[in-house]
Amino acid sequence: MTAARTTGFRTPAPVAAPTVTRTRLRITARGRAVLSVLVALPFTVAILLALLNGGVAVADEGGSTVTVTVSAGQTLWSLAEAIAPGSNPADVVADIVAVNALDGGAVQAGQTLVLPAAYAD
Repeated sequence: MTAARTTGFRTPAPVAAPTVTRTRLRITARGRAVLSVLVALPFTVAILLALLNGGVAVADEGGSTVTVTVSAGQTLWSLAEAIAPGSNPADVVADIVAVNALDGGAVQAGQTLVLPAAYAD
């Protein structure tokens, strides 16, 4: 008779699969506050941007505005010296740029500019 050789190791017992338990998500009062702020933040930013960029308001005290038409070769600096000879031309140019919402200091012949109310006399 042949004897079976044993190595001294046992075969492992089958392992049961782990059971999955689901828990409900619990949010604390602090978590609800943070979540509320995160949800409301984009809406608040959008409303603020709409209010800030909603339009340009023009104040008109006397009821009429004074405009000038740029001549050929005329610059904002020469226009500022002509409309306000006693003022600093740099300040007058800055006011003209602000009132007319110009991108830069360049103007073209035939362009119509609104004069600031301080220099409209």
